[in-house]
Amino acid sequence: MMVVSQNSTAKAATSFERVLVVEDEAEIRELIVLHLMREGLKVDAVDSAEEALQLISQNKYYLVALDWMLPGQSGVLFAKDLRLKYHSDLSILMVTARAESQDIVDGLESGADDYLTKPFEISVLMARVRALIRRSKRESSMSKSPAQINFGTLKMNTETYEVKSGDEVLSLTPSEYKLLLTMAQNRGRVLTRDSLIEHVQGEGVSVVGRTVDTHIFGLRKKLGESANMIETVRGIGYRIKMDN
Repeated sequence: MMVVSQNSTAKAATSFERVLVVEDEAEIRELIVLHLMREGLKVDAVDSAEEALQLISQNKYYLVALDWMLPGQSGVLFAKDLRLKYHSDLSILMVTARAESQDIVDGLESGADDYLTKPFEISVLMARVRALIRRSKRESSMSKSPAQINFGTLKMNTETYEVKSGDEVLSLTPSEYKLLLTMAQNRGRVLTRDSLIEHVQGEGVSVVGRTVDTHIFGLRKKLGESANMIETVRGIGYRIKMDN
């Protein structure tokens, strides 16, 4: 097994910010590791899903930077396994040369939180990593008080199903409420239309195909000045921006 384990001395990394890089191209792997270290992260690196699985079973990682085209098990199948069997709260950043729209959809549907195509700018890679870290920290903070979710000017109470914009109570349909809650709980993560349907579909809620777009349109109208926090990722789906 080939494992590279490195830690930056420039900043004090915490166990919360431990990252695993799974990339079989040595030059790209070393480049990613170098810049993650400069960010102050503790970094392990391997070149296959099988090696990664061994480390994940032994350690707690915050983020996996995962290539699609790996020897043995592909990154997409590995991401699915992680979501089904292991750490559901583990953030996955897919880093791959596969850049077609359907590839991006497949990668996100497999369980990846974000998708970056090669060749990539280092500044973009690090921005994605920082965004995933901020999201996870906010979710950790939210878990201490799960009944109340605050983001931007909005406040959601998951026990009373009340949504407020400032002091104003918003009147949302069940579909609009579930869509907003799902996106709020996954801030920064791109959610495809199919994954939104999976989260939102339930008793009294009917969401199929492009009707997701209709519900999002209605939701934005009711959110008023806060509507711009919902970002459309063209051809893929939606997400709530991390800066809210």
